[in-house]
Amino acid sequence: MLKHYRIRHYNFKLVIFVLALASIGVIAVGSAEPALQGRQLAGFVAGTFLMIVISLFDYSVLLKLYWPMYLFNLVLLALVIFRGEETNASQRWMTILGIRFQPSELAKILLILFFAQFIYLHKEKLNTFQYIALSCVLFLIPAALVINQPDLSTTIIICLIFAVVMFTGGLSFKVIAGFLAVAVPLGIILFTLILQPDQKIINKYQRNRIVAFLNKEEYANAEGYQQEYSVMAIGSGQLTGKGYKNNQISSVKNADFIAEQQTDFIFAVIGEEFGFTGACTVIVLITLISVECFLTAQRAKDLAGTVIASGVGGMIGFQGFVNIGVVTYLLPNTGLPLPFVSYGLTSLISSFIGIGFVLNVGLQCREK
Repeated sequence: MLKHYRIRHYNFKLVIFVLALASIGVIAVGSAEPALQGRQLAGFVAGTFLMIVISLFDYSVLLKLYWPMYLFNLVLLALVIFRGEETNASQRWMTILGIRFQPSELAKILLILFFAQFIYLHKEKLNTFQYIALSCVLFLIPAALVINQPDLSTTIIICLIFAVVMFTGGLSFKVIAGFLAVAVPLGIILFTLILQPDQKIINKYQRNRIVAFLNKEEYANAEGYQQEYSVMAIGSGQLTGKGYKNNQISSVKNADFIAEQQTDFIFAVIGEEFGFTGACTVIVLITLISVECFLTAQRAKDLAGTVIASGVGGMIGFQGFVNIGVVTYLLPNTGLPLPFVSYGLTSLISSFIGIGFVLNVGLQCREK
């Protein structure tokens, strides 16, 4: 599994971008919730170690275990239903051997790895109805388990990841066009039904978040208050921010107007304390990490490597876009963490693991 690699092929740029973004996360969490900074730092160290170790293992060998990976993923997601811990009307966490984690975060990486090998082995038949249907079924089973938690936001992200891996795997534009011709009208109809007061498609609190987004002024002091205050916090930071761990009375963070600000709304803390400069730094780093992943995908030695690097790049890019869109009130509240920045060890370590695989794909890239 271990191979002799040339050090010049190691993507140190990607490592620097990831470590810089994760360091910002440790700093920001320390301000939002000082008691959790030590745990975030521990996750940073553990994630970095796993990233380096995984980057040295031949992904082609590891992918031979793609069916055990898939079944392990299903078992973890199913166990959440029976042994999961209920928090805020959802059941997404579970504890095994004293370790509390969120299986749906790990599911993102496992699905990318599974479909990388599945698509690679069946690339000649990928555009046939049989394999498109089979791929959809294999995806919908874990997706159904995730949405049952309920976790609509993570379900949306893994749907986007699935779209990326199928596209980079070689899905034809005719198939994509046909799918969009059906999916777009159905999506509009589904969205219209969701807005109905007596709908049973999604949970009531999820519908309320969408309605609040569409009627911001009406729900400013109800479901939309967190996003209203997060925008206020970011705006108050102006160019350079109010300063790290400042004691200003006017600070939205210090007044605890944003609940769980160390997780989904950590970007608001960064915007308030480090201003436009700090916020832009985070956005640029997320963009650079995604771009480096896609560049690695272009040079991968095989289709499996292309799918892995594209899938991880899409995961980080989409999740970063959605999180920042929520915090700046450009999207409805979803409850997604900001990759490498938000507090949450499962999300943090899973992201590091994904980058580790991308680094290994890069080590085996074709020569330019």
